[in-house]
Amino acid sequence: MLAVIAFAGPIGTSLPANGQNNPSELSTDFKVPGVNTHSVIVKSQSLMSQPELIVPTTTIKLNRVKDLKAMAVEVNTHSNYKSKTPNNSKISQILIQPRDPNDRPGPDFPPINPQQLPLTPAPSVTPPTPQIQQTLPQKPQTNPGTRQPQNPLPGTPTQRNPLPGTPTQRNPLPGTPTQPNSFPGTPNPPNPVPGTGTPTPAQPSTQQPNETRVLVSEVQIRTQQGQPLTQSLEEEVYRAIRTLPGRTTTRSQLQEDINGIFATGYFSDVRAVPEDTPLGVRVSFVVQANPILKKVSVQANGTTGVPSVLPPGTVDQIFQDQYGKILNLRLLQEAIKRLNKRYQDQGYVLAQVVGSPQVAEDGTVTLQIAEGVVENIKVRFRNKQGEDTDAKGNPIKGRTQPYIVTREVQLKPGKVFNRNLIQRDLQRVFGLGLFDDVNVSLDPGTDPSKVDVVVNVVERNSGSIAAGAGVSSASGLFGTISYQQQNLNGRNQKLGAEIEVGQRDLLFDLRYTDPWIAGDPYRTSYTANIFRRQSISLIFDGGKNNIYLPNGDRPRVVRLGTGITFSRPLSRDVFKESEWTASAGLQYQRVSILDTNNNVNKVDERGNSLSFSGTGRDDITTLQLGLLRDRRDNALRPTKGSLFRVGFEQSVPFGTGSILLTRVQGSYSQYLPVKLTRFSKGPQAIALSIRAGSIFGDLPPYEAFSLGGSNSVRGYDEGDLGSGRSFVQATAEYRFPVFSVIGGVLFVDVGTDLGTGKDVPGDPAGIRGKPGSGYGYGLGVRVQSPLGPIRIDYGLNDEGKGRFHFGIGERF
Repeated sequence: MLAVIAFAGPIGTSLPANGQNNPSELSTDFKVPGVNTHSVIVKSQSLMSQPELIVPTTTIKLNRVKDLKAMAVEVNTHSNYKSKTPNNSKISQILIQPRDPNDRPGPDFPPINPQQLPLTPAPSVTPPTPQIQQTLPQKPQTNPGTRQPQNPLPGTPTQRNPLPGTPTQRNPLPGTPTQPNSFPGTPNPPNPVPGTGTPTPAQPSTQQPNETRVLVSEVQIRTQQGQPLTQSLEEEVYRAIRTLPGRTTTRSQLQEDINGIFATGYFSDVRAVPEDTPLGVRVSFVVQANPILKKVSVQANGTTGVPSVLPPGTVDQIFQDQYGKILNLRLLQEAIKRLNKRYQDQGYVLAQVVGSPQVAEDGTVTLQIAEGVVENIKVRFRNKQGEDTDAKGNPIKGRTQPYIVTREVQLKPGKVFNRNLIQRDLQRVFGLGLFDDVNVSLDPGTDPSKVDVVVNVVERNSGSIAAGAGVSSASGLFGTISYQQQNLNGRNQKLGAEIEVGQRDLLFDLRYTDPWIAGDPYRTSYTANIFRRQSISLIFDGGKNNIYLPNGDRPRVVRLGTGITFSRPLSRDVFKESEWTASAGLQYQRVSILDTNNNVNKVDERGNSLSFSGTGRDDITTLQLGLLRDRRDNALRPTKGSLFRVGFEQSVPFGTGSILLTRVQGSYSQYLPVKLTRFSKGPQAIALSIRAGSIFGDLPPYEAFSLGGSNSVRGYDEGDLGSGRSFVQATAEYRFPVFSVIGGVLFVDVGTDLGTGKDVPGDPAGIRGKPGSGYGYGLGVRVQSPLGPIRIDYGLNDEGKGRFHFGIGERF
């Protein structure tokens, strides 16, 4: 009798999980134990343990190894893990002869060429839990009158029953071939092409048609080195197999037993070795237990040189409960799932364990992790329909320079992709106001382990022009034209121009802003402007007594000047929203007091000087410093937080008047969320504000602080409450929703010039009968619009007079 057992497949290891086959990584060296009477029996359950039991071999049809010819019980080291050993594996074909007392130990035959064997793709990294199916073995067929094997003597069981509640059969791990080579004459199932797809799934444990069944006389469990297994591991093996003494088995059942042993997760190598005996077939399961797990280490991002983003100690924290125990591949896989989830929770959505974990002989497991390193940041322009090519198939070109987008992206090449970080980056890009839509997509990089992050943008129209005409008492018939460009030269630079041409005057305001100076690491911006502005001075206007120029006109203050202001957030991290912002600037003004005919006026009708120099014209050059701290939750409709501002101006005594003044002013606002009304759903808040300022040194009368009006004390007209060298003004508002886009406000305003009105040259406040101190209260309506809240307030002052006030945006 001669039977051939073909051991096909890697030994002590598995194929890589990504389906790529590398012959050098298929298996490790193993030594085929001699099929002889000196085989070490670690555990034996045998019918031969009962001497009184006689099974005539001539009466049993199937009782020899020859009935398992071409059985091809695979070595099936098919777990999802690779063992790191210095030697290469050998895939050997072994000839097993029937037991003969005169035979010497069987030889180890040379290995066949691995290239002659089909390679099986590796299973998935995360195997699903196998489903357990129960299939009862069939009894052997005997001739009539033949004695059946009897139960052993009491107290000496020959069959180990599984623990209560433990299934007696397990399906193999995903990706493990469960359909062995067929018997002679039966075509073999096709092997998968190396590196493609998933191996043939496990077949149900039902009896295959025309499969030969043989009687099992003995079941053994032993190690490759002949070392005994621990009792717990023995129990795991016995719970996993269905092959039992006194019953029949088939090639498929033995393969399922191998799969079941592998499914326990404790073994790196399993073989089934059938041997002929006078009473049937002895089946030996030769196993190799995994080492004791000492440590799990991580090798992240391959050869990119990018360090892992995992905090120190994370890996040990996840795998700590498995250290010091026999490595269980299923428990290790569950811990790998938790490791992947830890990445996901932190926003590293591309990170995952790849390939097969490397299991060293000393119990060290190495995990290869691809965390998703960014190779490039690209900008792709799309049209309104979301297409990135035009009708001719050419890429759509945008006006915006790509660096305007990429400098707003904190995620840089060489960093690990993070979903949370890229979301904040997209918000900053959209906040530029240049795009109607912003989203991100990922493209494969030139390095397979890297990705290209593509920011897709849809540009909006960034320029506007407007024109108008009208009639005013100051300018007579006039016409205006304005132009706004939010993306000058595609560099996010802003240009604004407004020109008013009238019968009597020419006014203009040209402004240029660069929100981030190119090459500056701290997001420094600057604004430069040239202007000629005209206004009715609130210092010379209002009050109970009307004071005019000698010709009966109202005095007009015309300012012709230029200036530049720099601003930057006080944070080293330009991508982190800074609470503090500082500014510094320089401004020059030529101030003239004119009448409607553009004639310069030195004094009013009472002889009070209207300028500091007494000529009707002054030159003022000031250095300006500012500091702002913004902790509001929303700049347009704040409901909590605070806003603090402080400003400092110092004039340089230069030009007409040689004015030397120092101006200091500041404000503080606090927002408290409340729920006092139930008119409609929406945020409610109590807003508190206090403002104060003072001027030291020289004081031209038109530079005094003015009180009263929509941005001061409501209930008073603009500038009617007071004009002084110093002031303090406070406001309290209760803001609440009414319905839809309509909100309501209850307010109280109070202000005082601290008795400094008489300190202004000519005492314009005293001459015009301004009280200097007062308060107002009332209610208002807020209508939400794209420009911000439209403000309509009605206030009553302490003198019993009421007035409507209009504006855009909240008061503070």
